[in-house]
Amino acid sequence: QVQFVESGGGLVQPGGSLRLSCAASGSRFSVSAVGWYRQIPGNQVDVVGIIGHDYSTVYDDPVRGRFTISRDNAKNTVYLQMNSVNSEDTAVYFCNTAPPSDFWGPGTQVTVSS
Repeated sequence: QVQFVESGGGLVQPGGSLRLSCAASGSRFSVSAVGWYRQIPGNQVDVVGIIGHDYSTVYDDPVRGRFTISRDNAKNTVYLQMNSVNSEDTAVYFCNTAPPSDFWGPGTQVTVSS
């Protein structure tokens, strides 16, 4: 019932910040839990964090304290604020339901490099 399109990726220097956006469609968005995921090509998909329908959040250890997930239900959009990025954050970032469905958006590339 919910589909996502990610945007906002790009090249960022170590220690810098970036905000990713995830535009959603579907009538059930406001009551859906949404996760941010990331993948290095050829590797498994890892969860970054999840935001619930009640705005509660949970984060994976590598990003906890640096990344923040938020949502604006009026705009059908979720965000990933990335602060203090490092080279290990380089990946393609996706959003999806939590747990994810089999229908993934295009993702957005984040490259951390000096």
